Amino acid sequence: MTQNQTSSASLPRNLPVMAVLGLNEPGDADWTRLRGLQYSSLSNVTKLRVLAHAVAAVGVARLFYDVVSIFILLGWGVALGASLFYSAKTDQSLADADRRRLSRDEVKKQTMLSAANALVWVVPIAGFAPFGDSDRMLELWAITAMLMTASAVLMPAVPLGNLIFAGVVGLGSIESARSFLTARVAESAMAEKSEVVSLLLREFEEGEADWLWQIDTSRRCRSVSPRFAYALGLPPEEIDGKPFIQMIAGPAWETGQFPSSLHDLAERLKRRENFSNLLVRVTINGQQRWWELSGTPKLDENGVFDGFRGVGSDVTEQRESSDKIAHMARYDTLTGLPNRMMVTEALGDALRYAAQWRTRCAFLMIDLDRFKSVNDTLGHLVGDQLLARVSERLKSLITDNELCGRLGGDEFAIVVRDASDHTRVNRVAQAVIELLSRPYEVDHHTLYIGASVGSAIGPRDGNTVETLMRNADLALYRSKEEGGGQHFNYEPSLHAHAEERRKLEFSLRRALERNEFVLNYQPVVDAKDESIVSFEALLRWHSEEHGFVSPAKFIPLAEDTRLIVPIGEWVLREACREAANWPSNVKVAVNVSGEQLLEQNFIATVVGALSSSGLAAQRLEIEVTESIFVRDSSAARGVLEQIMALGCGIALDDFGTGYSSLAYIRNLRFSTIKVDRSFVQGAAADNPESLAIIRAVVAMAESLEMSTTAEGVETERELAIIRGLGCRKIQGYYFGRPMPATDARALFGRPQLQRVGA
Repeated sequence: MTQNQTSSASLPRNLPVMAVLGLNEPGDADWTRLRGLQYSSLSNVTKLRVLAHAVAAVGVARLFYDVVSIFILLGWGVALGASLFYSAKTDQSLADADRRRLSRDEVKKQTMLSAANALVWVVPIAGFAPFGDSDRMLELWAITAMLMTASAVLMPAVPLGNLIFAGVVGLGSIESARSFLTARVAESAMAEKSEVVSLLLREFEEGEADWLWQIDTSRRCRSVSPRFAYALGLPPEEIDGKPFIQMIAGPAWETGQFPSSLHDLAERLKRRENFSNLLVRVTINGQQRWWELSGTPKLDENGVFDGFRGVGSDVTEQRESSDKIAHMARYDTLTGLPNRMMVTEALGDALRYAAQWRTRCAFLMIDLDRFKSVNDTLGHLVGDQLLARVSERLKSLITDNELCGRLGGDEFAIVVRDASDHTRVNRVAQAVIELLSRPYEVDHHTLYIGASVGSAIGPRDGNTVETLMRNADLALYRSKEEGGGQHFNYEPSLHAHAEERRKLEFSLRRALERNEFVLNYQPVVDAKDESIVSFEALLRWHSEEHGFVSPAKFIPLAEDTRLIVPIGEWVLREACREAANWPSNVKVAVNVSGEQLLEQNFIATVVGALSSSGLAAQRLEIEVTESIFVRDSSAARGVLEQIMALGCGIALDDFGTGYSSLAYIRNLRFSTIKVDRSFVQGAAADNPESLAIIRAVVAMAESLEMSTTAEGVETERELAIIRGLGCRKIQGYYFGRPMPATDARALFGRPQLQRVGA
């Protein structure tokens, strides 16, 4: 008992780290005995340790058997087996170390065997890394980690051996990782180079006209490919060593006047910049071509700039196609003039120029007079040819200071970039009117049209494109209102006129709802006995906002807005309803516009007005003007024939003042031809032309069994002349102005009309 206590007291109580590792032995305890206790435990785990190494070795062999030579693997396995054999033998020799004194040589031998075992494991970790991919290396490191963990678990008593094994294997892992990463970096670099080459080859192979090019640091051609030489039209030996820019610049190389695209290429090469799909205009054998070039700087193995390499393609055909498409997008296909988009762009540029230099620009809108009648009567083919002739004349007027374009239909425009000369705009406008009014010979037809022009000055009349165009349009509208063939400048008052028209239109749309319309009736008398034979229904408008509005003002507005259709239906129904109260021998005449006549439901409207009023169809006379035949003669004729089939009469109003044609008089049996008041007044003034026209109309009507009505008779002399010329009916202030329905009904109680004109 006393001996055991003495023995226990000889073992160290404090265990410093260095002493536990076996690197020193403090003199206050028996450390030799402690070493024996440490190393005697190794024999107990020898088999497990050998088994762990064997399993790990099998795993390594499985990982690398297909990428590492079998002889290398066998050699490594033999070395590992020898290391384990001597290590196991040594462990067994230390089994009784706890009962004897352990020598320093034995400790040293065991430590050296641990280090040798670790070095054997460094071989696959560091040596096999270049042969393995990322997945293999991850599995190898997992096996290594498992082995180091097993060593720590199985050999806790000898920490120095564990540290040596873990340290050597860990250093091997670091070296393995470095080798692995070095290989991966090299592979990445190769992959990047391969990608560049693949990209160049892919772009090279995509088109038959593509080629590779390469230049050195002096920007001279090197390694000239046959296809690149073919593109330049020279043998490769004549190209090699020549400046790249010289080869594609043509005469510009001598003059230094490079196209902007070629200058851009030279700058990019000079700055050593990557570029892709750079469009360059080149000159090859004196011909202008378009090349699309891509290039990247070359670097040698030291990272030093070594020139450029890239690919190129001849894209001349594609460029010409895109230019053609761009031209079609900006130019009118019929006339070849700039279209609306290009005109607005030019006007925007002119406004910016005027603002920058404090000058003026101008915008002229041109509308052709009487073009629609040509298009409708002779067809669109002739109309298109006429527009082409008009455009040729406009081009002849244009200088470098102007741009002329077609806005659409028969509307053209001129942009005057510098309108500082105040008379320039008016001179251009007058020249346009005069030139376009000359006769045209188109498809064996002699055609006469005219032009109306409206202009606005920028930035005085507007500092935006939209404002200037709108104001020029207002001026053009004024010109059309004045009869056409004139030029009007924009005036602020035109805005007031446009606003008044807008308000008038707004009121007109509500006039029917408010019952603001009323019909007046003007009598038509027999030229012989002066008895009433009919009344012409005339529309009047008493607006709540505008008071009495002249028909000359609101009828054209109603036609422009197509409000004439519902208004005309009301007039037809109201006139038939009132005429039903008159004697059965008195007719009512109703004016019908072209918009209303060509409406799809017009015949149904006539039938509805007759049936609802009970008026006999023979007592209704529809008055039309010659303009309906200009718009659509076949459709107008069809509708009029249906009206006559109902039994209604058809009167041709204002004959001789428009586009008179004997063809539609011969083909349609009009009940009445009305002679315009201008001829009546001319005849009273002994105008021979007026007298001849009235005689001819009367004679023609008599031969075709039609009646004639003279309009606008206001004096005794006019009445006597008209009677002498043979007109059957007379209408005018001489026998009565338009009057309300009640006054018209009162006339039937009189034996004879009072001559107001007298």
